[in-house]
Amino acid sequence: MPHHVFVIMPFGTKEGINFNKVYDDYIKPALEQQGYEVFRADKALAAGEIREEMFQELLLADLVVADLSIDNPNVWYELGVRHALRSRGIMLIQSQRDKQPFDVYTDRKLRYHLKGDAPDPAFLQQDIAALGAMASNTMTSWQGKKISPVYQLLPNLQEPDWKSLRVGGVCEYWELYDKWESRLELARTEGRIGDMLLLADEAPASFFRADAWFRTGKALLKACRYDFALEQLEEGLKIDPGNLAGLQNKGICLQRLAIEKKPNYSIDKARRHYQSILRQERFSNDPETWALLGRVDKDAWIEEWHQPGKSASEMRDAAVAADASLRQAIESYTKAYRFNPAHYYSGINALTLMCLHRHLTRQDRYKQHDIEVMTGAVRYAAECEDEPENFYWARATMGDLEVLTGTPGKVREYYGEAVVKNDKKKFDPDSTLKQLRLLRNLEFRPEQVDAGIEVLERALKRLGKSDERHEPEKVFLFSGHMIDKPGRSEPRFPAEKEDSAAMKIAEVLDGFGAGPDDLALTQGACGGDILFTEACVRRGVKVHWMQPFPEPEFIQDSVVCSYEAWRSRYLNVRDNARIPIRTAPVELGEPPRASKPGYPYERCNLWMLYTALAYGIDKVRFICLWNGAGGDGPGGAAHMFNEVNRRTGQVRWIDSRTL
Repeated sequence: MPHHVFVIMPFGTKEGINFNKVYDDYIKPALEQQGYEVFRADKALAAGEIREEMFQELLLADLVVADLSIDNPNVWYELGVRHALRSRGIMLIQSQRDKQPFDVYTDRKLRYHLKGDAPDPAFLQQDIAALGAMASNTMTSWQGKKISPVYQLLPNLQEPDWKSLRVGGVCEYWELYDKWESRLELARTEGRIGDMLLLADEAPASFFRADAWFRTGKALLKACRYDFALEQLEEGLKIDPGNLAGLQNKGICLQRLAIEKKPNYSIDKARRHYQSILRQERFSNDPETWALLGRVDKDAWIEEWHQPGKSASEMRDAAVAADASLRQAIESYTKAYRFNPAHYYSGINALTLMCLHRHLTRQDRYKQHDIEVMTGAVRYAAECEDEPENFYWARATMGDLEVLTGTPGKVREYYGEAVVKNDKKKFDPDSTLKQLRLLRNLEFRPEQVDAGIEVLERALKRLGKSDERHEPEKVFLFSGHMIDKPGRSEPRFPAEKEDSAAMKIAEVLDGFGAGPDDLALTQGACGGDILFTEACVRRGVKVHWMQPFPEPEFIQDSVVCSYEAWRSRYLNVRDNARIPIRTAPVELGEPPRASKPGYPYERCNLWMLYTALAYGIDKVRFICLWNGAGGDGPGGAAHMFNEVNRRTGQVRWIDSRTL
């Protein structure tokens, strides 16, 4: 989506310069050519408390352009506010100036040319190009050197939380945000990750976009899509690099990818990431980050002894030999718990590893009295949990305590309660089960451990059956030409090639082994989409149609546009196969106001692609019926081909010229 630019400058004619012409002929065209949304206070802000809305613009705009050609008090004041609120995203321009003010003397300024009171026509195109290039460079180097002298000279100063600075009056920014945020939250609660990804792209400003990427990354993390989650989190961190939750979730992704033995990922990489967070003074005592570091330390210890082919006694001996790594994990978890005794997650992990250390080494390095005191504290903290989203972990912690000190019956009771509180999220019980299997490998309290494993394996089996109804084996994504309209000057997909195209689509689907365990996504337009849909239905593949407009409008524009007969085929396959239809305006809201013409088609392509990728990049198979040329407009097969090819190599191109 376009970057949001706020321009601060004088209005009208002052000191011989017509600033309205400077804005209309120079600034606005230069920035709009870069695809940016451009606002100026007198043109963009509503009547009423103008300062209130101006402050919101100065806080939230991706880029602020300040014209310092003359010493205008309002311009200097607003520039100072921006410098105080944001460290980056500031550009200074000027025409005539003999002396540079001391406070911005060394700051780079872009000069433009005047003739009389307006931009000089002889230099105008050159000046427009220079301003556009500077704006583009400023945005692409967003996380480079801090531009604001306030943040340069006060290196420990942190930018304020933009949400906390929302003021009472209505601002157009916040109206847009509220509508967008409600859509995003609905998508999150319904588990529609593809919708979240598209909405993140459409956020009305970079801060909003970062917030959406963090939420989407967390949702993907919960769905165990670690590589895709990492991608979204890193996008958010480009804009908001100090977001602690984003940094922590990135670390979890790095850790999980290392455990899964993905190339270029290691336990040490995750450890260095957490250590870099803790080196920041404001995060140095954060219990959650210390606990996550403890998890990495524990995984490093496990990696030393838990290897395929080893017997239980061999694993136990190797675990004892790796005693130093185990103690490192205990130390990290214990630090976390000392920083916050209510953080029962770190407490239970420290306790479990202490008891395991005593079990393995037969040493009393960790005193029984200390363990008993800590056990009571952890139990109290878990019992006091009042956040619904944490109920699973609170009850699971009680189950973990019973594994350490209680009976098999109590273990079953608490883990059973935890499963009920899980709200069908596979990630949580899977993590607890892995911990119990670790204890079983080391022959720790086998009766209690087996009781817990029994409860959790039964729960995950139920979740697995549920997942089978929703998690396809493969996801087929299709984009293709519509049947040519009669009399088209340059044939692309003429009607006489229909049978040949249908045979080729069927051949590709058979080559991929398409069947009832798979899902197919397309729009349902006449020509390629319907041929693909019919072929999928014959193979038992479940098909979903995702459309850029409400269905009646889509039928008129993309189904009946060539031949009336395609309406019957569309309705027949839709009704007989009971194809669910989702439309972008209903699910996502109307396209952003600043989007370019034809954007709804590109939007729908991206929506389908993101929905497919949310099931897992390795599952996506893209089939494209395309002549290899540019489309008649935005959002066609060429756009989808390029977007998919950039993300995954699983592309099958059916060249319509060779049919």
